[in-house]
Amino acid sequence: MTNTPTTENSQLRSQLKLLLEQAHRNQQIMQRYQEFDLKFIGANTFQELIDSVFDTLTEASELDVVTLALIDPDAEIRRILTDLRIDVSDYPNLIFIEESINEMAYPARKASLGTYHSTQHRQLFPDTVLRPNSVAVLPLIRRNALIGWLSLGSLDATRFTSGMASDFLQHRASIVAICVENVINNERLQHIGLTDPLTGVNNRRYVERRLLEEVGRTQRHGYALSAMYIDLDFFKKVNDNYGHQGGDEVLREVAARIKAELRLSDALGRFGGEEFVVLLIDASLDAAVAVAERIRASICNQAIALTTGGNLHATVSIGVSTLKAISRKEDTAAAAQQFLAKADQALYLAKQGGRNKVVSAE
Repeated sequence: MTNTPTTENSQLRSQLKLLLEQAHRNQQIMQRYQEFDLKFIGANTFQELIDSVFDTLTEASELDVVTLALIDPDAEIRRILTDLRIDVSDYPNLIFIEESINEMAYPARKASLGTYHSTQHRQLFPDTVLRPNSVAVLPLIRRNALIGWLSLGSLDATRFTSGMASDFLQHRASIVAICVENVINNERLQHIGLTDPLTGVNNRRYVERRLLEEVGRTQRHGYALSAMYIDLDFFKKVNDNYGHQGGDEVLREVAARIKAELRLSDALGRFGGEEFVVLLIDASLDAAVAVAERIRASICNQAIALTTGGNLHATVSIGVSTLKAISRKEDTAAAAQQFLAKADQALYLAKQGGRNKVVSAE
């Protein structure tokens, strides 16, 4: 049967309609990816970045699961995030790789697409996330170095296959790699600005900022907040007898021993030359005094070995105060200043009482 011009015109119109619909869908997909790129590139903090990866990318690509694995063998990235008060446990899709991964399973220079295999992909799709049926593992390369993987997963077993072209996915991974590196570098610079270079603990600027935050939370929610003001006893004699190098070694060791007695949620900062301040989150006065006694004992009970060959017995005096419930009408900055001043006054009493003591402001 010969097609009439009317039939042919109808077929052509149907084909044109399908092509226009496909073009419209492609335009919408490209628009979603452009919006994703702009949002991702605009991320200024690590939290903004990973939210863009796990939410925006998942939605734009219509994926079932996305994970981001970062190579962090020395836990440097995790320490920075902890100090910046980013709780990585809130992000089960964010994975930190501590040991080397089999590069035969995960090629470092090209995307790997195909069926999900438990033995091969479990580390990039741990038990805490949805297990996909097909995956695309995209290496993140910066400055010719592998920094991690962006892994895409779908419940559709045919979504990613080994013969599928991966140029578009690799382009997306390149953008992600650039943004990951930039944001981590920005967070690292911020961390440096809030860190005491000698001891590696937080500096006065960080503690003062954190103090305002925590006093504000106590004001709103009423949980306990305690502070310790710690001062090395007779530190001038340490510098006189062992030189500034010896004094620096003592400060570093004392900071390390204080930090060892604290939780991740607590804050430790070097406040002055030989003075440290600790904020104990959700800690009563009794709990704070107990921690202070452990710190005092850990410092005085074990000599500090100096690189010059000598051993030095150091002691600290500690003042402790606890913030009582304050009304929301009270000025937060004034309350924070008074709260820390009480710990400082208790420290003064510890010094007056013979040093190597813990004294409570109460």
